[in-house]
Amino acid sequence: MIKNVVFDFGQVLVHFQPAYMVAKYVTDEADAKLLEEVLFDRLYWDKLDEGTISNEEMMSAVQARIPQRLWSLAEEIYAHWIYHIPEIEGMVQLILRVKEGYGKRVLLLSNISKFFVEHADEVPILRLIEERVFSAACGMVKPNREIFEHLCTTYALRPEETLFIDDSPKNIAGAEAYGIRGYIFDGDVEKLGAYLDEVLQ
Repeated sequence: MIKNVVFDFGQVLVHFQPAYMVAKYVTDEADAKLLEEVLFDRLYWDKLDEGTISNEEMMSAVQARIPQRLWSLAEEIYAHWIYHIPEIEGMVQLILRVKEGYGKRVLLLSNISKFFVEHADEVPILRLIEERVFSAACGMVKPNREIFEHLCTTYALRPEETLFIDDSPKNIAGAEAYGIRGYIFDGDVEKLGAYLDEVLQ
């Protein structure tokens, strides 16, 4: 029986779209494209998720790749990106259905930076989820086995009673290798809801 439902964050609960974030601050098409490519380069964001690079180190590396006239814009975009991650329509209602309709525990497991962790309570949808594991805060990342073990140990979860919802097949594979049931989210909230109705009965 599934007693715990664990959600990923980006592209599951919210839309993480660098072009959308940059467009809030930049109108010039060439500048926007450059800032999107450099500021959101996985070269830096993977390290931010791991907690192995500071915000200052990341920004210094970014500024080395863009004209000085864009430095302040890059800083502004990075300082405010968490306010430009719109919720995926229907996910709030789905979380409430899992919690209140089925009486299940809802948790969060996300590869994400320390900067985000510091501001997580400012993201409305996360106020519905109190039990959270963030990669940069614990020094572990998906899909590595250790982060799933950390999740289960921290919150006293039995893997066989836990469902993990993520948009990344490799993260789902990591969860399943640890004994957690996985669901690859493809953006279809209605389909996910129907699946949850089946497994949470």
